[in-house]
Parts: sequence; C-alpha cells; structure tokens
Amino acid sequence: MSTYVPLISSGTAGPLGVLHLPRFWLKASLEACGKLDSRYPGCGKGYDQMTLDALGLKKDAVLAFIKSSRPTYPQLEAWVKQQPGVKLDKATVEKHNAAVRGYNHDDATRQGVLKNNGLPDDGSVKDAVRLNDLDSWQEFHADVLK
Repeated sequence: MSTYVPLISSGTAGPLGVLHLPRFWLKASLEACGKLDSRYPGCGKGYDQMTLDALGLKKDAVLAFIKSSRPTYPQLEAWVKQQPGVKLDKATVEKHNAAVRGYNHDDATRQGVLKNNGLPDDGSVKDAVRLNDLDSWQEFHADVLK
C-alpha cells in the first residue's frame, strides 16, 4: 500500500478561513486510512493541536469523526461549525492565523531543512510554514519524483 506525504500547506485555509485546518484534515484522513507517511503524525502537538485548541475542538472527537465518516474537507468544516463551544468568530480566526504565520522553528530545525533543500541559511526563510512546505516537497520529490 502506498503512503503519502501531505502536500497541503499549513498556510492554506478553506472557506472558514482557518489556516492549517485543511492540512490537519488531510493528515488525519490519511492516517485513518493507513496511508499517511510515517514521518508525519496524524495529529501532532504543533500546528495540529494549536488549531484544535484555537477553535475549541476536542482532539478525540475530531479524530473519531474523521475516522468513522471519512469526510470531504467541506464536510469536515460543516461538522466543525456544529460542534458545541466552537470558536469561529473573526477575532479568534485572525489570532490563530497570525500565530500560524508567526511561528518559527528552532535554529537546528531551520538549518536542517534548508541544508536538505540545498538552500543557504541567510535569514530569508525563518517561518515554520515555509520550512514545513520545503521539507514536505523535498520528501515528496525524493520518494516519488526522483
């Protein structure tokens, strides 16, 4: 069975406007099908948990829904909107999105990703969103395109 590197960026938002939620959906969905590349968690402690916490969602409930229903992305968003206590107001979403865009990896992680991609550590790429994208693209290239 093939496994997949999740190629949706944390910098992508769906109709609700929440950054990272589409990537979380893809990773959790792939894990539920046994198709997530082993280098990635279905629901990690970083952006995944940050997104769930910001929206007031319970991790176990979201993962159970994804596993049992195998929703499309719009179906996930519809389910999210129905959850008790969910926070989707403009201020909450903007605060979360700013946190996603503003998160930087530690120096060792940044240096490793840039080195693996043959890029200089010249200060032009510091944010975790772009570093994660570079990392995923490099892994996809090595696994599938090379």
